[in-house]
Amino acid sequence: MSVVAIIPARYASTRFPGKPLARATGKTLIQHVYERVRQARLLDGVVVATDDERIAAAVREFGGEAVMTRPDHASGTDRIAEVAATLSAELVLNVQGDEPEIEPAYLDQLVELMRLRPDASMATLACPFPADADPTEPSAVKLVIDRHGYALYFSRSLIPYLRDPGKTGEPAGGWLLHLGVYAYRRGFLLSYADLAPSRLEQAEKLEQLRALENGHRIVVGLVEHASLGIDTPEEYEAFVRRVTKGCCTSG
Repeated sequence: MSVVAIIPARYASTRFPGKPLARATGKTLIQHVYERVRQARLLDGVVVATDDERIAAAVREFGGEAVMTRPDHASGTDRIAEVAATLSAELVLNVQGDEPEIEPAYLDQLVELMRLRPDASMATLACPFPADADPTEPSAVKLVIDRHGYALYFSRSLIPYLRDPGKTGEPAGGWLLHLGVYAYRRGFLLSYADLAPSRLEQAEKLEQLRALENGHRIVVGLVEHASLGIDTPEEYEAFVRRVTKGCCTSG
């Protein structure tokens, strides 16, 4: 099974414009992400999908592969689907361009999940909520899975809802935090991009609900912890401090 990771990267960002090109560490952020993803053992290639020539030029400057896409995509999934249509890979991973500390082993886990579950159209990851995180925060997406590891639902609300909370006030095993990294079968990805946004997807503003609402199965891998994504200049500054102190191996 041939596998390619596609990293969608846009210049525009409400909270951090030009984020992929931030280079306080001596490398651009997109280079950190690219090199980190390359450490996964089960990938045959890595491609950056962007609509900005500045990002494409930065990727090519460090020897990476970049593909220009249309500027009018509504989501990163649509952007990677455009690139996937030009590739022959059987499996496509979607890794966000602001995850310089994503665990390469997590990407390999996604590939293995798709190999073991041929009935799954896509795969994603989840972890227990960190002790210092608030499960009721809408920006932290929760999910519930069945006994076989398939997603039942994703929500910004607290699921499951505890009608009669026990002494701990948590469900058995705690709530699950969704990690925004995905693997898709190429054929599914191309058809998914052609589907109209679904009712639940529009209500929750969660693209993965389009797959569930159209009857597709999403297998979920459980990992120990989430990586630290970068949404704001302050989070980027903290990343720079970690790199400077040698606290991470982000490539």
